[in-house]
Amino acid sequence: MAAIAVEAGKVIHTAGQPFGSVELITSGKVDLVYPGGKVELGKGDVMGICEICNEVHFFEYVAAEETTLAAYQITSLEALEDLLGKNPDAARIFLCSCFRQITYLLGQCSISELKCSDFYRNLKEDFELYSDLCNRYRVQINSFENMDNLTSRFVEEAPDLWLSEYYSGLGNAYTGEGSKALVKNASVSMGMLRKASLDCRKAFQILDEHHRYQSDVAALYFSGDRGDFYEALTGILFRVDAGSKDHSELVEILKRITDQFKGIIDLESDEFKDRLVDFGTDTKSKTSDASDKGTKTIEIDEDLAGSLDTIIKFAGADPGVSLHFREHVVSYKQLQDPDSMDDRAVRLRRAITQEFYEIYTGAFINTINNDEIPLAVWMFLYFGYVDEELAGEKNVAILAKLAKGIMDHSDAGVYTFYDWLMAIREGDKNPSRDEFETDYFDYLNKQRASGTISNEEMKNLEKDPDARVEYELKNFFPNVNKMTFGRITTFCPIFADKNVLKDLETTYVTLSEISRLLQQIRNIDYSAFYREGLDTRNARVMGKEIIHQEFLPDFILMPNVGVRGVMWQEIEGKVRNSPGRMALSIFHMEDLQTTLVRLTGELRWELCKRVQGARWNDVTDPSLTSEYFDYVQFYRKNNDLSADAKEKVRVSLQRAKNSFKEMFVRDYLVWVLFEGNGSPRLNKVAREILFKYCPFHNDVATKLKQNPLYSDIIERRGLKTAQRLHHLDNLKKKLVAAGVKIPDTLEAEIAFAEGKPDQ
Repeated sequence: MAAIAVEAGKVIHTAGQPFGSVELITSGKVDLVYPGGKVELGKGDVMGICEICNEVHFFEYVAAEETTLAAYQITSLEALEDLLGKNPDAARIFLCSCFRQITYLLGQCSISELKCSDFYRNLKEDFELYSDLCNRYRVQINSFENMDNLTSRFVEEAPDLWLSEYYSGLGNAYTGEGSKALVKNASVSMGMLRKASLDCRKAFQILDEHHRYQSDVAALYFSGDRGDFYEALTGILFRVDAGSKDHSELVEILKRITDQFKGIIDLESDEFKDRLVDFGTDTKSKTSDASDKGTKTIEIDEDLAGSLDTIIKFAGADPGVSLHFREHVVSYKQLQDPDSMDDRAVRLRRAITQEFYEIYTGAFINTINNDEIPLAVWMFLYFGYVDEELAGEKNVAILAKLAKGIMDHSDAGVYTFYDWLMAIREGDKNPSRDEFETDYFDYLNKQRASGTISNEEMKNLEKDPDARVEYELKNFFPNVNKMTFGRITTFCPIFADKNVLKDLETTYVTLSEISRLLQQIRNIDYSAFYREGLDTRNARVMGKEIIHQEFLPDFILMPNVGVRGVMWQEIEGKVRNSPGRMALSIFHMEDLQTTLVRLTGELRWELCKRVQGARWNDVTDPSLTSEYFDYVQFYRKNNDLSADAKEKVRVSLQRAKNSFKEMFVRDYLVWVLFEGNGSPRLNKVAREILFKYCPFHNDVATKLKQNPLYSDIIERRGLKTAQRLHHLDNLKKKLVAAGVKIPDTLEAEIAFAEGKPDQ
């Protein structure tokens, strides 16, 4: 096998080229180019190993410098298996390189998903502002081709979160001491490579879809013919007074637009460069002037210098843990790529993660009886902040300002993680379930049953504030902190500037923003957070009359910068009529509205399963989950669905990875964000199920009643509503006749039955 020398800049393989070999890089570097980016492969990496199940290459490979390759001809998968069987060392190299490449690509899928979300949200906001300004300044609103398609994108495809951790773990396993035994079986090696190749193909398709979406949005702003959205926005700018708020806002938006599309469109080309200076010879200076006027300088507190030492000292953790944590944070700062998947970086992130939670536990405990708590410690507890250099000067100033202004909103159901721990410690809340659905009291019962603790000890531990907090810190905190961060393979709990992809203050999750967005959901799906039950307070009057009570979920704001929301519990403990528990990053980089709607859909599904028990999918006992399960399972035989509708269901189920719950959540997103605003997207069967169990608020139903797609289901529900109101009215008259005071719960139930509860 002769060495192949390749000069810098040469294209080794192009996308679409027939696949016939894999090449081991023995020296030099090669860029693996995928839609929207590239990853550098170096010595020991294998080109094409992630494409073995394809007849053609879907990546492009370009020599980044003078490179030497060793080629292995692959005429068939059987030939590759034979090669791996004869050469275990080659098998290990092939597998490790494959795992490194796919782990990186899966991570890029999450990043590109976030970028698409930004593009989608910015486009919607820009067009809303443009329409508003056109109406205000009496300018005709232009219509833009493909705008509707681009602004309807709100659910981005993403790989399963566990895949990155899976391949990262395999990479560690195959570089460890036990790898010799693993590579001896060529069939196992081929199975690994086959699965990785298929997953890599999916990752490529997702990256390609995201890149095409970003390119389509870019083309809408900059089409090159001066009839695009950028032209429309600059046209409005000339009509606005230079010193007005509208003018400064537009200038900021135009700068953000140019920054946003760098790398997607060549804005330095003559075609676009002239346009960027046309509306003012220098947009950048206008933008910077506007920014300077609106920016307030925030001085960083002097006592934040040496924050890491302050936090470690206050936490009072084990000296060994404190020493190692300090050393590891310093090493982390020195990494050229903190998100690297090489062994050193992976081990460092894991060590920091373990030590972080020990330091956090010590810091929390020491705040309880300490009146003088340094600002750096509060920033650590609220945001995961540990070091001013890692956080960045601008971010440190913002974190300090926010930490000083944080108030306890636990009475409204929104908790910082620190306040959540305090609520558990004080007995206002019970510890959360762990990842195996075991709550604190089940855990104690198991300990007692195994003889680890006595009955007396169990009773004491049930009320022990420190033991309750310890359970939460060990079983809830590490899991949910990582999940809300979103990028599991590169997770590190300490606050770092590299994770801040948007302005911190605009992504900071507040009580008012959560309340506003929850109200938007309730204005459409009014019964989203209601539970059925008996009026025990007025049992003598109401008897066994079913009433509905609203239990808004508790929101726990985790100390990180993240992109995911987590619906952790649909109820508290065993009590059905209790608030659910949802977790968000305190700095949520994704669209918060979409996240809350998704979490509400998950809550609805899980709560129905909880209530229905073993019969959650039994259609003879009608419920949301059973009817939706029946619809998806037997959609091919459903005569109410056209051939086109059936094909869309098939594709939707495939995109949901055959998860009925995920498919329902996606439909619920459509239901609230589109159908509730008069924009039909669902098929007839799905719409009827959603309307039956997630009915529209009366105000929305009234507006949609004239639409033929909704008129029948609204009319049918109207008949059931009339029957229910007739029953409640008779009960009310009966109580009046008996001289009994009408309970507030009865009045509230009447309003609920009418589809317009008092909110």
